[in-house]
Amino acid sequence: MSEHEEIRQRLVARRSALMERLERFEEQLNEPSDPDAEERSVEREDDEPMESLGLAGQKEIEAIDAALKRFDDGVYGICVTCGDKIRPERLKLVPQTPFCADCARHE
Repeated sequence: MSEHEEIRQRLVARRSALMERLERFEEQLNEPSDPDAEERSVEREDDEPMESLGLAGQKEIEAIDAALKRFDDGVYGICVTCGDKIRPERLKLVPQTPFCADCARHE
């Protein structure tokens, strides 16, 4: 198995895990509220961090989807800004990155 194929499998697995987590968040956010006003306010306090995590998860899924498209297009591992190869060490650490280290500093 090539190094890029291993990274692709990691991206697909990460996407699946994020989708499952987002589904759980959605279920929790859609649960009926406690009729007690005090309990309801505590529940709403818990919703805000969960919504933030959900938004972060959605952004990560979008980045993963873009990386998977680059795989399909045959340009994975090529910086979308300058066209240089992205170092393998960087791809291992941040497999969904569309930027080489130099271009990422300027984003």
